[in-house]
Amino acid sequence: MIFSKVFYKIISYPFYKYRFGGFGFKSDLRDAIKIENHKNIFIGKSVSIGKFAWLAANPLTGFKNCKLLIGDNTYIGNSAHIYCTRSIIIESSVLIADKVYISDNQHGYKDVTLPIIKQPIIQLSDVIIGSGAWIGENVCICGASVGRNSVVGANSVVTKDIPDYCIAVGIPAKIIKRYCFEKQAWLKTDSLGLFIE
Repeated sequence: MIFSKVFYKIISYPFYKYRFGGFGFKSDLRDAIKIENHKNIFIGKSVSIGKFAWLAANPLTGFKNCKLLIGDNTYIGNSAHIYCTRSIIIESSVLIADKVYISDNQHGYKDVTLPIIKQPIIQLSDVIIGSGAWIGENVCICGASVGRNSVVGANSVVTKDIPDYCIAVGIPAKIIKRYCFEKQAWLKTDSLGLFIE
C-alpha cells in the first residue's frame, strides 16, 4: 500500500508539475472531480489533497492575475471545494478537514427580476488561511481570512476575519477563545476576542 502511494507520486509528479502553475515534490492529488485553470493554481511541497476535490482559479470578476496558492506541508481532506476568482492563499502546514468550502466570491442576488444563476459573480475580500491553522469539517469560509494557528470548529461559517491564535465556532463564526501568551493558556473571550476571565 505504501509502495503504491510512493510509486503513484513519482509517476504523476511530472504530469502535474507541467500542468499546474506550480506543483511541489511529494505532493499528492488524486481523483479530483474538477480542476479549473490549472496554470493559476500553485501547490507547494508535500501537500496532500484528498479525493473528490474541486479546485478553481477563474478570473470571473475581471482579475487576470487570479491565483490559488496552497503552501508546503498542508493537508486538505476529501471533497474540498476551493473556488478563487482573485486570490486565495493557504499558507504552510494548514490542516483542513473533509467537505470544506473556501471562496473569495459569491453569486449576486440583488436583482429580483433575474434568477440568481444568471446574476454576476461578486468579488469578496481576498482569503488567507494562516500557517498552522486548523479548519474543521463542513466549514464554509467566504471572503474572510483565518489567522495563524487558529481553529475553526466543525460546521462553522466564516464571513469575517479571524485573528491569529483564536478559536471560532458557529454560524456566523465568532471567537470564543484566544491564546494568552502572558498566561500561556487558551482563555475564554467575547466575540471580539477580548479576554473575559
